[in-house]
Amino acid sequence: MHGDEINGIEIIRQVLKRKDINNLHGTLIAIPVVNSFGFIQRSRYLPDHRDLNRSFPGSEKGSLGSRLAALFLKEIVAGCTHGIDLHTGSNHRFNLPQVRAGLDDPETERLAHAFGAPVVINSHVRDGSLRAAMADMGITVLLYESGEAFRFDDLSIRTGVKGIVSVMRAIGMLPPKTATPSPAIFKAHSSKWVRAPISGMLTSSVKTGKMVAKGDILGHVCDPFGENERTVCAPLSGLVIGRLNMPLVYQGDALFHLATREEEADAAQSHEEVVSPLGQEDFWPAHR
Repeated sequence: MHGDEINGIEIIRQVLKRKDINNLHGTLIAIPVVNSFGFIQRSRYLPDHRDLNRSFPGSEKGSLGSRLAALFLKEIVAGCTHGIDLHTGSNHRFNLPQVRAGLDDPETERLAHAFGAPVVINSHVRDGSLRAAMADMGITVLLYESGEAFRFDDLSIRTGVKGIVSVMRAIGMLPPKTATPSPAIFKAHSSKWVRAPISGMLTSSVKTGKMVAKGDILGHVCDPFGENERTVCAPLSGLVIGRLNMPLVYQGDALFHLATREEEADAAQSHEEVVSPLGQEDFWPAHR
């Protein structure tokens, strides 16, 4: 969908190279690039500066984005029973591997957990998105977010490949595998961006994948001389699932993305209780 989000392309390439794809039941449709214009131009958007993922369901007589959206739904999506939409963070933001889905639907929730990403978020659909259009068509869809635009991230890619194969096993497209311990999953019912209180330079104090309590320091924003400095604190308890990597910020820029459980009290559990399953070195590197 977005020409600058390339982790999904590598995920698809690796899925198609797997030997177990030879045992496929049903039809796998793989689309590495939908917005070819943006991909060639190294841009998130279409040539008319529209976001393709806000153009659905589209129209055969509309704008370029609207026509492409309508064509994609007609020629590709209409023949599918399930879909996985692959994305990364944008605008210099890094996302912890996460699945966003409508968890009110039992089948969608089952597949979201089968994917095995460290975070599953009950996320409402956005108007004009592919996920919204597929939901209207009665098609089960997951959205996978991980990594950063213009950058390959090895663990994000491996998690995506493993997740897609796991979902294919869960719906009978691939043979079942010997049961293994389920990965630790942080199930969130909402998320919130913490924004810059002033313009200036950002220094971060937390990494993605870490739990924070309400009031914890996330970072600082200061002017070039250091005369005006503001501390950025967590407005609620939650898991850091996204972070801005660009040091230069404007007032109001999104800096840290916090995922929270259904009740803030739940998310305020001790660091040892919630984070230890997510913080293993072989699951998510501590340097992020």
